[in-house]
Amino acid sequence: MKNVLVILLLAVGMVANGQIQTPQASATASTSTVVGLTDVKIDYARPSAKGRQIFGDAATVVVPYGKIWRTGANNGTKITFSDDVKVEGIAVPKGEYLIFTWPGASEWTVSLYKDIKLGGNTGGYDKAQEAANFKVKSEKLTEKVETFTVNIGDIAPDSKSAKVQIAWENTSVKFTITADYDAKVMKSIEANTKVNANNYYAAAVYYVDNGKDLKQALEWMNKALEGNANPPFWQLYQKARIQKGLGDKAGAMATSKASWEAAKKADNRDYQLMNEELQKSLK
Repeated sequence: MKNVLVILLLAVGMVANGQIQTPQASATASTSTVVGLTDVKIDYARPSAKGRQIFGDAATVVVPYGKIWRTGANNGTKITFSDDVKVEGIAVPKGEYLIFTWPGASEWTVSLYKDIKLGGNTGGYDKAQEAANFKVKSEKLTEKVETFTVNIGDIAPDSKSAKVQIAWENTSVKFTITADYDAKVMKSIEANTKVNANNYYAAAVYYVDNGKDLKQALEWMNKALEGNANPPFWQLYQKARIQKGLGDKAGAMATSKASWEAAKKADNRDYQLMNEELQKSLK
């Protein structure tokens, strides 16, 4: 009898604590990247088309033209910036925002909304809470996107900008995020070169890559190389670039040849080729 009672108690506990898990109608997803030095993250829910017409003017479409849309399912789509950015040229402070949209046949209106507690409640939308409001052109896709998708791509070579793409069914829209990291890097250079001599090299390379004061860059590079009997070939190569920029072709040639020799000893063919190209440009 005692054993039967134990079994009954266990059974009751399993019923009380057990939960039935089923797939979500609109699965959650997130995408993130770094633009410059800024973390950009998007969290959203992904409804599927399921044979329905998504955008249009017909009464049966999922998202009517000209009507506010939470841009996804459930609580809508949230975008987060770790630093101040510009979105389509509009200054947006760091923080979390909801993305609301008003789709159209050839143009969408997009809003970044400050009060994320609103979630997907489009009926409570308040223009006073807008951090940005802008228009972007829509594009027709050649392949159907069954499940609503948000991507961050088209990252610029200098990493100063990227595009957020919203895609569903046969429609795509993109808007541009710009992150100006120069002030942040300059502040870091000022702080870190005072306490760590190894940062002089990174500071010098940043200056030459971004067209800043090359005399300052050369001073920092010389400090990075100071006291090193066997200077690294990569540092010598960057010094040669700085010397070239300052118009010191003879000095650049001598430094580049030293870099080439050091790269050869290290069996680094990439830097040998880079130095050969640099030396051609000095003749």
